[in-house]
Amino acid sequence: MNVTITPSLLHGAVTPPPSKSQAHRLLLAAALADGTSHLSNVAFSQDIQATVRCLEALGAAVRQEGDQLAVTGLAGRTASGGALPRLDCGESGSTLRFLIPVALAVRGGGVFTGHGRLMERPQEPYFAIFREKGIAYEQQDGALTVRGQLTPGVYTLPGNVSSQFVTGLLYALPLLHGDSEIRLTTPLESADYVRMTMDALSAFGVAAEYDGDRTFRVPGNQTGHAAPMTVEADWSNAAFWYAAAYLDSTLDIQGLNYQSAQGDACIGMLYWTIARPGEAEIDVSGCPDLVPPLAAMAALRGAGRITRLVNAARLRIKESDRLSTVTEVLNALGAEVEEYADHLVITGKDSLPGGVAVSGHNDHRIAMMAAIAATNCAAPVTVTGAECVRKSYPTFWDEYARLGGQISISQ
Repeated sequence: MNVTITPSLLHGAVTPPPSKSQAHRLLLAAALADGTSHLSNVAFSQDIQATVRCLEALGAAVRQEGDQLAVTGLAGRTASGGALPRLDCGESGSTLRFLIPVALAVRGGGVFTGHGRLMERPQEPYFAIFREKGIAYEQQDGALTVRGQLTPGVYTLPGNVSSQFVTGLLYALPLLHGDSEIRLTTPLESADYVRMTMDALSAFGVAAEYDGDRTFRVPGNQTGHAAPMTVEADWSNAAFWYAAAYLDSTLDIQGLNYQSAQGDACIGMLYWTIARPGEAEIDVSGCPDLVPPLAAMAALRGAGRITRLVNAARLRIKESDRLSTVTEVLNALGAEVEEYADHLVITGKDSLPGGVAVSGHNDHRIAMMAAIAATNCAAPVTVTGAECVRKSYPTFWDEYARLGGQISISQ
């Protein structure tokens, strides 16, 4: 699907979709708990559908009721032997990394598959643990097979690769018959995402302790209890509307929890960092998903104003190589973005010429970035492969049009 945007500013009230990050975590906690939990305000994006599909393959029951999900959990039941479950994770890195240790804990392993670039994403922090613990793994023909039993004990891994590895262990280790520790060999990045995980576990009655530095203590023999939960609005996607507002659209962004544990809630603070005169440097190690909207803001920050988005190396292993695709797309629109190994340097302009077609690169955040930047272009912009927004924000183009965006859609 291709979307052609005739530049115009946006106006009106908009509520971002439910948080994908929180929904993943609540779904997983509910699926491991005892009883039936009712989760409200769930957006059935492709990533959430992948998590539901995999939880059902592990033995949980998930029933859709409008915008709610009724999740009947495993209640601590485990099974080993027999055929390993096949877990199609779609293009969801959260689904894959959260469920690798969980599948080992509840089913003795699994066969994981995915689409796009998912199976290229590094899993070495898990593989190092598997070699130490005697767990078999094999990655071949686009599938990762893991087989074995997790045992209580000490689990050591780096904290600066992805917090998703810590989250996966925080879900799996409480199920074991003994206490465990997670020890980080490097400082924890994206700590807010781990806090979101611990909040989700706590809501279902599962305890874990973090010393605030490099150690998590996880008691074993824990079974969560059913709980009714409502998914918050998503700050990661709200950031694109913040970017549109920065670029002179008149938007009332509603429904957000300003005390949220979501790490990307920092967009409110970073908005003002970008708005201040002079050079700006933003460390995005804790909020890598904000780079596309921040880059759109920086590109149109005003003639000659320089913005550096630093500590961004992890963006190379997202749905696309986002350091490369952010640079390619914004420069095609007429921006001035310089790409380096782990950061971007963006020299602002007052407006962009546009008048080109750019690829969404099968990356939801790149397509949305292009759409927001197009509001300040002089000539129409076409985003090809624009259906990729379905990964996290299925209604994005509908909302864009409702807010006054002038778009035409072609196949």
